[in-house]
Amino acid sequence: MKTWLKILLITVAVALPAFVLGPIIWPPNPRGPTPAGFQLLLFMALAAIEALTFGLGVAFIGFGLPLARRVVGESRVHAWTAFIATAWLLISWWPHDNMHIHNGADLAGMLVIEYLFHVSLMVAGIALAYTLMRALKTMVTERATEQRNPHAAEG
Repeated sequence: MKTWLKILLITVAVALPAFVLGPIIWPPNPRGPTPAGFQLLLFMALAAIEALTFGLGVAFIGFGLPLARRVVGESRVHAWTAFIATAWLLISWWPHDNMHIHNGADLAGMLVIEYLFHVSLMVAGIALAYTLMRALKTMVTERATEQRNPHAAEG
């Protein structure tokens, strides 16, 4: 079976139960506003997108490390950093928004959510950007070296 098909199957197999289980694991706060009409449809679409992204994150965890190693290069630390940051950027949205819905307007809970998710997403984005910039810089340097001395790569 082709890898893209495995990824698609895992994504859907995880997304469907995630979509259904989100409001069961984190029931909406009874004191929170109740969406109606088109708002409800938009929130359901957002929940579906988050569940699919969560499923894709799970599939990425299963298949993404070799790709991260190939893109980042020799550094195991940077490969793992890129892998973990990317996985977190994908999987965190499902619990994040469900926790917001469950929490309602409780400020103490809101602060926990903000620090747990928002700050960690910022850190993940910074780590991923640094790792990719480092990998691109290495790639550009290697290509420039190859262009200056094309026979060096033949060894």
